[in-house]
Order: sequence, then C-alpha cells, then structure tokens
Amino acid sequence: MTENVQKRIRIGDLLIEKGAITQTQLDAALAEQRKSGQKLGRALIDLGFIKEEDIRNILSSQLDIPFIDLAHFKFNPQLVRQLPEMLARRYRAIVLSKENDQLVVGMTDPTDIFAYDAIAKHLNNKFKQAIISQSELIKTFDLVYRRTDEITNFAQELGAELSEGDINLETMVAGEDLTDAPVVKLLQSMFEDAIQVGASDIHIEPDEKVLRIRQRIDGVLYEQVMEHKRIANALVMRLKIMSGLDISEKRLPQDGRFNIRVKDRSIDVRLSTMPVQYGESMVMRLLDQSGGMLELEHLGMESNMVNAFRKCIHSPHGLILVTGATGSGKSTTLYAALSELNQADKKIITAEDPVEYRLPRINQVQIHPKIDLGFSQVLRAALRQDPDIILIGEMRDQETAEIGIRASMTGHLVLSTLHTNDAMHTLERLLDMGVEGYLLATVLRAVVAQRLVRRVCDSCKQPLELDGRQKVWLKTILNGQFENAKFHIGAGCSRCNNTGYHGRIGIYEMFEPDEPMQEALRDSDINAFTKALQNNEKYVPLLQSGMELAAEGITSLREVMRFAGEYFQRDTVIANSYNIEDL
Repeated sequence: MTENVQKRIRIGDLLIEKGAITQTQLDAALAEQRKSGQKLGRALIDLGFIKEEDIRNILSSQLDIPFIDLAHFKFNPQLVRQLPEMLARRYRAIVLSKENDQLVVGMTDPTDIFAYDAIAKHLNNKFKQAIISQSELIKTFDLVYRRTDEITNFAQELGAELSEGDINLETMVAGEDLTDAPVVKLLQSMFEDAIQVGASDIHIEPDEKVLRIRQRIDGVLYEQVMEHKRIANALVMRLKIMSGLDISEKRLPQDGRFNIRVKDRSIDVRLSTMPVQYGESMVMRLLDQSGGMLELEHLGMESNMVNAFRKCIHSPHGLILVTGATGSGKSTTLYAALSELNQADKKIITAEDPVEYRLPRINQVQIHPKIDLGFSQVLRAALRQDPDIILIGEMRDQETAEIGIRASMTGHLVLSTLHTNDAMHTLERLLDMGVEGYLLATVLRAVVAQRLVRRVCDSCKQPLELDGRQKVWLKTILNGQFENAKFHIGAGCSRCNNTGYHGRIGIYEMFEPDEPMQEALRDSDINAFTKALQNNEKYVPLLQSGMELAAEGITSLREVMRFAGEYFQRDTVIANSYNIEDL
C-alpha cells in the first residue's frame, strides 16, 4: 500500500488508455458530470459505459493499492470514529484498520487529491489507502456510524440540565420551540439510530439506578444502559405530549401514536406506557409508512401457496383465517392481501386493534373497548355499510366469531386472525369457542399459519458443521428427510452487526378444506379432521417449510429449531437429552 497519495491521475484518460471506455463515452460522461455534479467514475457507471469493479481493478493495478471488500470486513468502531461521519460521507471514505501506527483508509476514488488532503488534515497524519466499492460503502455507513455515543452524550447533557437546581420539568419538555433542547436531540438520535439498524420497536425501561433503552432488531432485543436514570421522566413526558396523552396520569397504562420524519421517511410511532416499580415503562412500535405494503410474492410463501392464497382471497365470499403467535407477521400478510384487493369496485371495512398501517380507500375502524366499541359492535355496524370485504383484527370470542362467520355466509369475504400455534389447531380453537362445526364447514376457504425466522446474512454466510445433538435431532424429525441436507450459518460481520443474521422471512403452512375435512367439521370431530388434513397431499407442515428454507441456506437450522420447540416435547428421548438453548 502506498503511504502518499499518488500524483494527480486523470481517471478518464487512464480508462481510455486501458481500453475500458472510448473518447465518445468519456465526453458523454463529462457532460453528465457537469449537469449532475457527481464524480466522473460514478457518471460512467450510471451511464452503463463501465462496471464499478472494472474501474476499481484498473485503479488498483495502476496505483498498486489493494481492493478491500467491505461486505466481509470486520470494522473496529473506535478506529471508524476517528473520521467523523460528515467527512466520511462527503469524501466517500472510511477508516479500515491500523498498520504500524498508521491508519488505513478505504476510498472510493484514491485519485481525489482534495479528499486525501482533507482527510489527512483531520487525522493530523498521512495515511495508507485502499480501494473500496462505493455501493458497499453506502450500505456500510448506517451500520458502522451508530448513534450510541451521540445518545449517551445527549443523555448526559439532559441529566446535567435536570441536576441544575429546581427545574419545572413540564415547562422544560412542553415548549413549542425545543429544537435544541437536550430531550428533543436525545429522542431524535434514538429514532435515527433505530431506523438506521432497522429496529421494529424501542423500549424505554427505568430501573432502580439506570435507564435501559432497548431496540428489537429482527425479533431480538439489543440493550444500551444509561447511568442517568433521572432522564427517564423527561423522555416519557415528552413522548406523552407528542402522543397527546395525559402527562399527569402515571398510575394507569396509556396508548397513543404520533408521526415523525426520519431521513425523509414517514414513520408512524405506536406508543404504549405502563406503570412499573421505578417509573413508567414505554414501548414504541415503529411503522414505516413510506415503504408501502409488501406484495404477496415478497412474503416468503412458496409460489404454489401464493397462487392458492391469491385464488382464495379473490373468492366472492367465505372465511379466510391467518394464525400464529404474537409477532409472527399475521398483520403483514393480511395487509398484503388487502393491498391487492383494494380496488375502486370493492368496499372494504376493517375492525382493528390497533390500526397499524393507514390504507387509502379502505374504511379502517379503531377498536375502543372503553367506550364499548368492540369487534362485535363494529362488525354489526359494518354490515349495514354495504361492504364487499371485511377484515376482523382478531376473533377473540364466540360473539365476534359467529358474526364474522354469518357475514361470510351472506355474500361477504371475511379475513381474520387467531392466536394458535399452527393451522391444525385453528379449528379446534373455534370449536372450543362454541362455533358450530357445520357453519365452519360451509364458509371456511383457507387457513394460513405462519412464523418469522431470521435470514442468514449473505455477507458472512458459511457452511455449518453439525454437532452430535443436531444430527440426532435431524434423524428424529420428519422421518430423517433432511438428515443429509447442507446447512449454513452467519459468521458475523458489520453488515449484520455481528449477529450472523440480517432481516427476516416468513414460514408458512396452508390448507383449503377438502371433502373429508368438511365432513369431519360437520361432525365437530377434531381427530377425524386432523387425520384428513395429514392425508391431504397438498398440505406441507410448518416445520417442513422451515426446514426447506434452512436447507436452501436462507435461514439457519438453529432458527428452525427455535420455533419448533414443541417437537422436542413430543419425543421424550430428545427432550431429555437436548436443551434447545444450547444450540
């Protein structure tokens, strides 16, 4: 690696000399550069004249500077922060490592003398260069420049302000012009950090001596502990004001919502407070309204299941149920279905608790039990509104279930959810509620059960070497069908925050009642229904769907085993010899 930046090289002339582009292409790129203000290399790439990897290979060879693949690089947070985020983004550079007391800085354009001088001036020293991909660098910025230090600094500032004598907390957090107030800057940093890493929830939890701020990322909580417990009241009070809640009420739970803009994205925040031993705990669900609804093809369903589900939701009437545990993505599946059904010739009414995403043209009703506006009351009113399609957020009791079923018998398509572990037990739950089996046999179109599992990070994916216990488990389940499959696991990298996982995907099972199932339902015979379902050739159990994703390397064996804990309980030998937490 060279210690000094090379003499000024005209990248356009170099690419022509190497035969990578023509003079005509260079002239077109220069004209585009003058209009857009972007760098010449990016203009050439955007115009399709050359690939990014071709430019970096030529520069690497000409300048004798190595190329570093950021997708598989493990960053040192302390080294990265030696170059402030503003300079890093401006000059498209990042600190990679330290060699012999000299920093190694990755640059997308190592020929940029102005960028080199600015970075060297800030670092107060010359540095070694490496070439990096601009597209990879853009993805990396939000992951390595976390707001954790910034959040801690704002928390300290707020804590210091609260310690300065007698302060009226209500006046401090309730003013209109609070752009520079520590509590506002702290909340802004918290939201920006959460959006950067793709968090779905933020938890604010006061403890005896500390304040815990936790983020749920891909279904797992990550914690930041702050020593300034006093700031908890300021945070909670400010968030209550933003949500229109009663700031004087600290003894009862409250629910609210507000909308914020973070990095040009509209985020709907659903907020819940709860009195706990050392103050008020607060949980905020972050709903990205700017991303749009997922399409059915992007949920993770197998293509044949997508086609079958699409056929069912386009039925003129009947009942479709989506089941699963809390947080398994049921609402996402239903919203994807509604998004496809949302046409000008369809009247759609929903009864939800809460309304998560606001959809145009759809009449969404928020349930309010305190004013006696429950699911059954909304459904009765909805049936007088001449709907074509009705969505019931959840069938919680016999009354709601019976109204929904009767609505599906009178020319309406009804979509709803239930909290059951799999599709097989959905009908058992409805029968236990008191719903008549013959009614279910008449109206039921399909039942979908689902779970969410984490995706193995593509940037650090590697083959998994099975241990003895995992081999025993594979021999036991599904008749050893996946005993010889090849599985993968993430080693951990900057892209996945060293977790080995990045993003989540749904695992699904679905059935459409055939004649034997309908006969069993008419007799309310669960055993006969279960046997008929297992004999249905189209039925693929939830566990098998998960194992197929694991065998394809999309998720890990550990993720499938985590949601399939119930299978251990069905086999005494495995249950006694295998602790799932050891995986």
